[in-house]
Amino acid sequence: MTDLTVNDTRKAELLSTTVEHIDIRSYDARPIIDAMGKMSFTSRDLARATGIYNQMLADKDCTIFLVIAGSTSAGGCMDAYAELVRSNMVDGIIATGASIVDMDFFEGLGHKHYQALEIPDDDTLRSLLIDRIYDTYIDEEELQHVDHTIFEIAETLEPKAYSSRAFIREMGKYLVEHGKKENSLVKLAYEHDVPIFCPAFTDSSAGFGLVKHQVDSMKAGKPYLTIDSIADFRELTDIKIKAGITGLLMIGGGVPKNFVQDTVVCAEILGHDDVQVHKYAVQITVADVRDGACSSSTLQEAASWGKVNTGIEQMVFAEAGSVVPLLASDAYHRGHWKDRAKRGWAKLFD
Repeated sequence: MTDLTVNDTRKAELLSTTVEHIDIRSYDARPIIDAMGKMSFTSRDLARATGIYNQMLADKDCTIFLVIAGSTSAGGCMDAYAELVRSNMVDGIIATGASIVDMDFFEGLGHKHYQALEIPDDDTLRSLLIDRIYDTYIDEEELQHVDHTIFEIAETLEPKAYSSRAFIREMGKYLVEHGKKENSLVKLAYEHDVPIFCPAFTDSSAGFGLVKHQVDSMKAGKPYLTIDSIADFRELTDIKIKAGITGLLMIGGGVPKNFVQDTVVCAEILGHDDVQVHKYAVQITVADVRDGACSSSTLQEAASWGKVNTGIEQMVFAEAGSVVPLLASDAYHRGHWKDRAKRGWAKLFD
């Protein structure tokens, strides 16, 4: 038996159990949330946060932004986020490049995340080309397929500047034609005209593919496309100005959280003094408030910057993978989304 065979066998053993994404339609969390509302500590915080999300859905004038940072998509929440798009429960998405490209687009191409039921030392994982996110594995060779697919998409587009939203829309179009997963968030967002913004788009597999596109084009003396982060901010601010009343459902924090909150300030700078702060805000995080970072800054703190209404906000300090399934299932089964108007904000830029 060759070393190569041994490695292939060991890799197959470690990548034998896939992560199964939770289906929020398959159970009704309303009784649990109602009971948690009569408890204390994080339980009551989650019940109040769920109530605020239901208020957003019931408010006919409210545009809802879903904010995703961290690795909950890889950890089993991917289909929950997809259901929020399919059921018209969010109108725009701001996320990390990793959440959109490395996790969702990755599975859209037919790849899987795996449960790390056994964790050898990480040097061994490296020798097997297995990437680890806490207790979840990714096959590095499959991730490289994402890099090359991004490169292929870039090669087909007109060489000009694109916002991340515009490029991700092309990724959704690609999945409609070539994808292998029906409920990919990127694919569904394309089909439902829900714009996705990644303010740090190249901090993901997209970066590798786009760098190769640029370098190859430069060597060939050809023009190449670029990602215009300023256009991202302008387009998202444009949506905020036109939307009026807005609510934020934030999973994690970081750049996506600050990016969407800053649209209020940007609108003011552009002369829209009557723009409203985000009326509703929920954030789920485990970040420690004492380090002064964006991820951990409270929504009360955001109010001091003129970004968020202090009256209808709730922080939930919990690992998001353990509470998003409850919050999302409750909102799905209460059904306020059934008679919401579809915004279709992506069509604003066609």
